[in-house]
Amino acid sequence: MKSPPRDYNSNSNQPNKAYSTNIHFTSNSVKIPTYAWKMLAILSCIATMVMYAETMLIPAIPDLIGHFHVSYGMSSWILTSYLIAGAVMTPIAGKLSDIYGRKKILLIIMVIYAIGVSMAGFASDIYFMIFARAIQGVGMSMFPIAFGMIRDQFPREKISIGQGVITSMFASGAVIGLTVGGIIVQDYGWQNTFFTIIPIAIALLLIIWRFIHVTDIKEEDQNQKRSRILEGENVSKTRNSNDKRAFSKASNQIDIKGAIALAITVTSFLLVLTLLETSGSNLHAASIANSNDNLPSNANSSSNILPFLIIGIIALVSFVIIERREKYPLVDFRLMLNKSILPANLIIMLVGFSMFMVFQTVPILVRNPEPVGFGEDTISAGRVQLPFAIVLLIFGPTSGFIVSKLGSLRPIILGTFITTAGFIGLLMFHSTEVLVSVNLGILSTGLSLTSVGAINVIILSTPRQFSGISLGMTSLMRIVGASIGPALAGMYMQTNQTLLNVSGIINYFPSSISFELIFLSAVIVSVISIVLAIILRQRVTKMAIPNLT
Repeated sequence: MKSPPRDYNSNSNQPNKAYSTNIHFTSNSVKIPTYAWKMLAILSCIATMVMYAETMLIPAIPDLIGHFHVSYGMSSWILTSYLIAGAVMTPIAGKLSDIYGRKKILLIIMVIYAIGVSMAGFASDIYFMIFARAIQGVGMSMFPIAFGMIRDQFPREKISIGQGVITSMFASGAVIGLTVGGIIVQDYGWQNTFFTIIPIAIALLLIIWRFIHVTDIKEEDQNQKRSRILEGENVSKTRNSNDKRAFSKASNQIDIKGAIALAITVTSFLLVLTLLETSGSNLHAASIANSNDNLPSNANSSSNILPFLIIGIIALVSFVIIERREKYPLVDFRLMLNKSILPANLIIMLVGFSMFMVFQTVPILVRNPEPVGFGEDTISAGRVQLPFAIVLLIFGPTSGFIVSKLGSLRPIILGTFITTAGFIGLLMFHSTEVLVSVNLGILSTGLSLTSVGAINVIILSTPRQFSGISLGMTSLMRIVGASIGPALAGMYMQTNQTLLNVSGIINYFPSSISFELIFLSAVIVSVISIVLAIILRQRVTKMAIPNLT
């Protein structure tokens, strides 16, 4: 009799019908091992460190512009280079961790991150800073590896608790960064936003090397399981040694062509978004200076953007073709297009979009002069955003416990509705700092529930031996969303400006319409996430994946 087909919906690599007799678990009867808590505490500090570093840098951007004498468009690459490196390295790191072991690759990436942080603190020009930030961006690939290590230690029914704790540690880093970042920049200089991270990175590196111990799946077992699951073929026990060596060698190959195509794709499209922001500002200024001669400016803008757009499209098509032909691709589309993993990843992308759109928009709204802003300083901008981080800090682990009790689907749906309500509140009521803070707190609650639930779906839907690749793709989706959010917000603010006289100096500032367009776009994106959550619920219910419904 022909054996039933296998899919991605179980760690045990058994057919779906194996679930029919054991759909529900009694989570209260399962205890989390002490070592699992120890590993969670140590690896969660990575999230705190990285988020602390990024939120501390936000108030330093104006100082960097003045120090390096660059434009706002050029300064955007301080963040863009970081995101590009993270987007490209995240799936590569996931693949490397599956081949060579998670702890080994995690330590190597942490060393690279520490080097990047050190270099950025000593940067003497914008180009060196961008290069250092790209090296630092490699550190973003630590997260899927850490998630995978924690997944292996936690019982299946309790994985969401670990994810919730990590989410809260992201928030704790944001709380620290927002509260002390402005003070450090103002009193000690922007360089110290990097120097304060160096001892933390070194200490974490030593702690992980000394106290974290993991057992990785043997490569040959991994290859055999991969062959059975992806191809549905029976692996013969009598395979000769030459075949085994050839198969092992193939699995160890890194998809260099795919990595290059991915890098070109991400870089090209981010360049298009950057040029759209810059051209929007230039066209607006040109229309004021010479309303009768806009055509050359438009033509020049299009000629700058079009080549990168064409390159990006060609690179994207090439990337898809390469990945579909590769036996061991960087991004496995068969895994990505899984009926439960795909909508969950899209939701994660929209979460990243929403969070970084907030980080980009709210500080500018707070620092804009009245009547289009609140006219406050950098420290006040951090204070207004603080409720967002505090709620995430409190509700992150709470979301994990909620998911462990109710499953992943109901919290995801509830979270997407709360997120939509938060953005509607920001759209309708953002006239005072208190209103903005309250709506950010609501928004943070929804994003926390949605993120923890969606990641839990991805983890439980992915076989253990593919967790590095799967979580790498998830982090890639989050990064893509995170890069689009601020770019879209910046484009709205560049193309919708108003002229104000501030202390005798006339200058352009983002208008009230720009903020309304930003929040309206966020509402639309949140509604899309609701639709994706409903689709995910329908698919998972049909597939009967344990611990999700």
